[in-house]
Amino acid sequence: MSKRLEGRVALVTGASRGIGAAVAERFAAEGAHIIAVARTVGGLEELDDRIQAAGGSTTLVPLDITDYEGIDRLGGAVAERWGKLDILLGNAAILGTLTPMGHIKPSEWDQIMAVNVTANWRLIRSFDPLLRASDAGRAIFVTSGVAKGVKPFWAGYAVSKAALECMVTTYAAELGKTNVKANIIDPLTVRTGMRASAMPGEDPQTLPEPSAITEKFVELAEPGCSANGERFVAKVDAVTRDDKP
Repeated sequence: MSKRLEGRVALVTGASRGIGAAVAERFAAEGAHIIAVARTVGGLEELDDRIQAAGGSTTLVPLDITDYEGIDRLGGAVAERWGKLDILLGNAAILGTLTPMGHIKPSEWDQIMAVNVTANWRLIRSFDPLLRASDAGRAIFVTSGVAKGVKPFWAGYAVSKAALECMVTTYAAELGKTNVKANIIDPLTVRTGMRASAMPGEDPQTLPEPSAITEKFVELAEPGCSANGERFVAKVDAVTRDDKP
């Protein structure tokens, strides 16, 4: 029985832990070669150990995604080795301080936008030609429910995710009749370090592990996926499609 992502090349940012690590492992289990990108070398090595133990393969890339020239170099390296990229998962993000908007330090605001928005634009800029070189390029970006509606004190994170959603849907509209599809997924509440920082009083044991929501990521990464420019909401063991933004 063939695996659903057999022979695909998938780049995952924020791959050393949380949702990124869980999806990287699932993609590998489905047959994809994983280009794992993260700042934390130890976390990448642990991911590599798990994937290889399960029979998968990885290329580890220790990189801060605000190193934009580093993203461009990575694009060149992927082009030289594979000549294409089948799957791009823009997952890396930072929360920032939960505080009144006027209290956010300018340097922190800039950092949130750099990681959550600009880095993903640089990924699109660098890897769009390689996604188009694939027979079925798939770009997936991770958002949050705070991008829709109003959540006081979450200004930096919420604004960055709203901008990300606008950027991805615009990119999707530009793809037109190409073989590339770009979509957004909201993982809702799962047990991650970011969630623990945002909700310190919450019992993490009441939340599902990130591995419980990976199915929709696989669906959006598959060559047969026809969705484009859509926003999905992930749920444990079930995923529902949200209204198109």
